[in-house]
Amino acid sequence: MKKIQIINGPNLNLLGKREPTIYGDSSFESFLEKLRNQYPDCEISYFQSNMEGEMINKIHETGFNYDGIILNAGAYTHTSIALHDAIKAVTTPVVEVHISNVHAREEFRHHSMISAACKGVILGFGLESYRLAIESFRPVDY
Repeated sequence: MKKIQIINGPNLNLLGKREPTIYGDSSFESFLEKLRNQYPDCEISYFQSNMEGEMINKIHETGFNYDGIILNAGAYTHTSIALHDAIKAVTTPVVEVHISNVHAREEFRHHSMISAACKGVILGFGLESYRLAIESFRPVDY
């Protein structure tokens, strides 16, 4: 069974309430239940924090014994060299995820400090971005 850790950063605890025209009207917890049902062959763990250090600790904790980490670092995406360094320090591949298309938003959101350390980036597909990230950790049949 694949082990996937989802880490959500600041303000993502307000999904379903916060700016629904950008982030939708569904809580992450209700979406997480759907993901777990859709991927019964994956153990999907979830962690959310508004504090950068707690996110780094979770990356360290899971970054050597999970099959993948899905990271939506929220605003820390654009500012955190510490998250970049934490991703580089672990062996578990990390996929950066964003609900919105950050390139269609304010200019300060156009640059990610963590992308270069990640396996890939998925953005702009709403909560489906997380499902696409899970797919990136599954074997590909051609």
